[in-house]
Amino acid sequence: MEMSMSVTPQAAPEIVASAADVPDGAMPPLLVLDVVTGFLDEHGIGTGRIEAQRIGDGQSNITYRIRREGADVVLRRGPRPPLPRSAHNMVREARVQQAVAAHDVPVPEVLAICEDESLLGVPFYVMNFLTGDVITDEEPARLANPASRRQLGENMVDALLSLHSIDVSSGPLSELGRPSGYLERQVRTFSSLWGVNSRREIPEVGELAERLGARVPTTQRHSVVHGDYRLGNLMIAASGTPEVSAILDWEMATLGDPLADLGYLVATYSDRGAPDSVMDLSPVTRLEGYPTADELAERYGATSTLDLGDLPWYKALALWKAAIFCEAMYTRYLAGERPGDTFAPKLETGVPELLHRALAALDEG
Repeated sequence: MEMSMSVTPQAAPEIVASAADVPDGAMPPLLVLDVVTGFLDEHGIGTGRIEAQRIGDGQSNITYRIRREGADVVLRRGPRPPLPRSAHNMVREARVQQAVAAHDVPVPEVLAICEDESLLGVPFYVMNFLTGDVITDEEPARLANPASRRQLGENMVDALLSLHSIDVSSGPLSELGRPSGYLERQVRTFSSLWGVNSRREIPEVGELAERLGARVPTTQRHSVVHGDYRLGNLMIAASGTPEVSAILDWEMATLGDPLADLGYLVATYSDRGAPDSVMDLSPVTRLEGYPTADELAERYGATSTLDLGDLPWYKALALWKAAIFCEAMYTRYLAGERPGDTFAPKLETGVPELLHRALAALDEG
């Protein structure tokens, strides 16, 4: 039977119909359509021609919407090799989603997982496509009013509280990580990454490592930690009240201190009147009606039994880690590994600014 496929023209440099279409010496494609077709056929996911379109705002892992007769799915994969050790583990990310789904956490359904790197150069997985909105710098008309914006912000916090309420003492989630010593490991691990990730010296990196390590809070309870919980990683229901219909991007999920998620959420949140940052990944929250970062923390604290007195430390940790992650992107850009990237050049000044904010957060406490 003849197989036909369509390639989105603007995605031609990264999507090809077959491996034979890649010029000699060119970078490997991110998506090879005949390979993806064969994988979907093998797992009974739709039939016939496929169409692929890149979606999402991810700066590291890459997501495509794949459509064919009888199937509307999402394929998620890591960037081109070489990959940092333990990073971009798509197999683990898929398994985490399957585990939290068993606790009624809203996530896309994982349909198939590919551990065979020979197909696309890296492992990947396929999940169902959900109808809804991922909100970053624009919002749908139905939410463009102060009342809906406030409700969305509050529901974002409530979804995080539900995730943190899962009992992780037994079952598959208990094997997700070692929660004891989580904060100490975070400080130790990220302290060692700067020298690997950077070509430049910025004294604030070491100062923050020392200050964070000197006053690590006592973890009050263990939970699933998402690791990148923010508005841009949530799917919002397409109709009705602005409910969170799915939590996305589970690459960094583990077991640890739930306040690490809250600290990241409020530290990277775009507040009205606050200075711009390279971590302004959902700047719509500057609009009238959205809760402030302080109000998000207050809502979390009103329901949680946790003491939020050390929240400034968790905010500083989040900003420091974000700076080190961003520095890795900047270094790869300088090495020519991110051609055409418009985000990475901003990190020349964006990373030092994040470090200054982290120090300011520590001074709050």
